[in-house]
Amino acid sequence: MKGIILAGGTGSRLFPLTKVTNKHLLPVYNKPMIFYPLQTLKDAGLKDIMIVSGKGHAGGFLELLGDGHDFGVHLSYGVQEQPGGIAQALGLAEDFADNQKIVVILGDNLLEDNIVNAVQAFEKQEQGAKVFLKKVENPKSFGVAEISGDKIVNIEEKPKAPKSDLAVIGVYMYDAQVFQVIKTLKPSARGELEVTDLNNYYVSQGTMTYEILNGAWGDGGESFDSLLKASNLAAEWTKSGKK
Repeated sequence: MKGIILAGGTGSRLFPLTKVTNKHLLPVYNKPMIFYPLQTLKDAGLKDIMIVSGKGHAGGFLELLGDGHDFGVHLSYGVQEQPGGIAQALGLAEDFADNQKIVVILGDNLLEDNIVNAVQAFEKQEQGAKVFLKKVENPKSFGVAEISGDKIVNIEEKPKAPKSDLAVIGVYMYDAQVFQVIKTLKPSARGELEVTDLNNYYVSQGTMTYEILNGAWGDGGESFDSLLKASNLAAEWTKSGKK
């Protein structure tokens, strides 16, 4: 199984911090933001990892991370020429994935939990996908999972009337059919291929499973406040020896 970190986008919500750099290279407490998702994948046993960045920023990641040797992983790089959504960026990793199952994490996501058990469970899952859910206070700001029994029956992006308080966070697992599914997606109103549409394909197929995160979760790229919150989380983890 291979790992993919999606670190593209323009970072417009964090301008002017992102005027001359990619948001995933910004500091979160005492480390660049990208270090946290990289560590999450490594701790889950994934050593072959691809970073997909935006045009103009690939050199920054290469300068910082190199081939991954210092981190005990092997890194590959891809470039998203134009911002086209999470699913579009993921589509660039098809050759890298080489028909294997993949674990995808957004480059601005920080997880307290170790996801190794979920990764091992997904390795045994015959087909389909797996997402992670986290209870949030403001579900209207996220993709929200509607649950019936032990199944996700729908995921709605930024709902006006959320069916639950369970947000789909930026960690996803997919089987090898994901790249063919991406090719069937139509751009949303904002002109992007949406990960929610991709996930709902698996929901409708009946092959979507989920895990609920117990530990803290931070999204460092959503806003200045979320970046500050992520930094405070990282400081807490570092000082307590959790990370």
